[in-house]
Amino acid sequence: MAKLWNNYRYLILRRIVQISLLVLYFGGNAWGWKILRGDLSASKMFNMIPMSDPYAVLQMLAAGAVISADLLLGAAIATLFYMLIGGRAFCSWVCPINMVTDAASYARRVLQIDNIKGTRQPASRNIRYWVLILSLVVSAIMGLAAFEFISPISMVVRGLVFGLGFGWAAVVVIFLFDLLVLKNGWCGHVCPLGGFYSLIGKFSFIRVHHNEANCTACMKCKVVCPESQVLYMVGKESLPVLSGECTNCARCIEVCDDDALGFSIKSLIKK
Repeated sequence: MAKLWNNYRYLILRRIVQISLLVLYFGGNAWGWKILRGDLSASKMFNMIPMSDPYAVLQMLAAGAVISADLLLGAAIATLFYMLIGGRAFCSWVCPINMVTDAASYARRVLQIDNIKGTRQPASRNIRYWVLILSLVVSAIMGLAAFEFISPISMVVRGLVFGLGFGWAAVVVIFLFDLLVLKNGWCGHVCPLGGFYSLIGKFSFIRVHHNEANCTACMKCKVVCPESQVLYMVGKESLPVLSGECTNCARCIEVCDDDALGFSIKSLIKK
């Protein structure tokens, strides 16, 4: 039991956080709970503290909308949290789509799809940044928050919390896309929200750190990492993962039998 917990402790905690948030949102809508009301785009904690998705607010600003003080304050709170502490943790600890993409990634490994000739379709991870820019341009042209209108993240949350939309269809499409078309395709290559949090997350103090002295270069970490390019230092040198594209999911830490990876605080890392 202890080994099971050690190998999956962060994964278990992430699922608890993700599912708990959906339950709280559902409870706020269905039963009037005041712990967390709204959705991932805009909500209130304890009916007092505003929380807003800064990327959604950015789209609204581009669209020319008049933003309320609560939305601006909520966006500022979220931005500061992820910029200083969370990094890109939204993608692995909060977003419900992460459960879908993790399942697809696991299925790829079990079915050994990456070893089948012709199934791998390399694509640039910079696509998400172009989609991010395009979403803001389209928002400005159309006068609405473009990505929010078609976002599978919003569809899933609305479907689970309010019983609306095509949430389950979005789940199936993303799962099949990641399983059969492109490894870590949605989160790692396409999603502009992930691109946005990559940009602000590069300043975060909480980092995964690699200890080369303990590393045996087994590369288990790279197998499970959804952004394996951030672990370029594994087996080579002791360095923190400074890329904002790291989701802080901690799967690399869990699978490392050498105790060569762990969380640390950037300002205390000796250079």
